[in-house]
Amino acid sequence: QVQLVESGGGLVQPGGSLRLSCAASGFTFRSHFMSWVRQAPGKEREWVSGINSDGGSTKYADSVKGRFTISRDNAKNSLYLQMNSLKPEDTAMYYCAKYRGGGGFIYNLRNYDGWGQGTQVTVSS
Repeated sequence: QVQLVESGGGLVQPGGSLRLSCAASGFTFRSHFMSWVRQAPGKEREWVSGINSDGGSTKYADSVKGRFTISRDNAKNSLYLQMNSLKPEDTAMYYCAKYRGGGGFIYNLRNYDGWGQGTQVTVSS
């Protein structure tokens, strides 16, 4: 079965950086579009960034564009999110998610059929 395990979260000051990782197993990782999704306390889950199967195409939410970079290593079945210039409003639980395929809208979280347990990112002075 699909397993996604995130790591790399923590407490960081505003302006700081973190790199999140997601280890994937139980499916053909190199064949799937993958995304990072976050959920802040009291808010709905929010799509953050996505990357196509070979890593050649990336997309970002406007709120993180220019600050976050998504990448993947298909040889290691791993997904990454480099987060720079972090702001307090980036505080959230961050999840990696497996897109189910089929051409559905990548920003629609209903089109994802695999989720990790999340890693907490807290941006505070």
